[in-house]
Amino acid sequence: MEKINQNIFFENENLKIINDDVLITNEISENDIDLIVTSPPYNVDIKYNSHNDQLTYSDYLVFCEKWLTRCYHWLKEDGRLCLNIPLDKNKGGHQSVGADITTILKKIGYKYHSTIVWNEGNISRRTAWGSWMSASAPYVIAPVELIVVVYKKKWKKVSGSRKSDITKKEFMDWTNGLWTFSGESKKKIGHPAPFPLELPRRCIKLFSFVNDVILDPFLGSGSTLITAYQNNRKGIGIEIDKGYCKIAYNRLIKEAKINEGNLLNLEEDIRCQKVLVN
Repeated sequence: MEKINQNIFFENENLKIINDDVLITNEISENDIDLIVTSPPYNVDIKYNSHNDQLTYSDYLVFCEKWLTRCYHWLKEDGRLCLNIPLDKNKGGHQSVGADITTILKKIGYKYHSTIVWNEGNISRRTAWGSWMSASAPYVIAPVELIVVVYKKKWKKVSGSRKSDITKKEFMDWTNGLWTFSGESKKKIGHPAPFPLELPRRCIKLFSFVNDVILDPFLGSGSTLITAYQNNRKGIGIEIDKGYCKIAYNRLIKEAKINEGNLLNLEEDIRCQKVLVN
């Protein structure tokens, strides 16, 4: 009997969750992805289950170059990447994160298209002012994040169904490069750094066609897969932590309104895997 692939946490005809490391996984084929939407670890000491989020800044940039290079090879020639990253950081030293990662993208071979500024209203309350009411050493912190939009070879998309489902109002609103909506609750989702459904929803509808293949190499709590399914795209997520894979799976059932019977029964799947291995 054929042994079940241990890296596939869940799979049906439209969705796949891969429980693996983005740096080593062999589950994605080259030139196969239409759009990547992701928010990688920010290296600000967030307490993830299976990732060290406190690298030196130079090591963090090396990590970014490695996983972004893998994504470059996975994209189709007219494939695109929407990368949600900080504008800058001050924890552990001031760094121009957005500019530095954009430079890495160009070094790898990505072509730059634009940068969307996300005004995340619920992170506007800051307490790190530096030298309070003094010119000695004040901190200037912008309560925004970036969504850097790049592509592989050709910006004009010719592959896929060529069917768009974006409304006129959505197109007019979202092509304005300042997006304002709130972030997601960590407590509600059960993940230390979830991003809101609105972010991948806008990227998916604006930058991909119906039935395109959407990838999130840092799936986390599953927001990208949920919105991919809700908007008639195929979705693939890579997540190194099995606990977060389960959160994503449960959200697919609850929020994407997928019939649980259409998904793999995880408990049964785990039991079957044990039988096959033995």
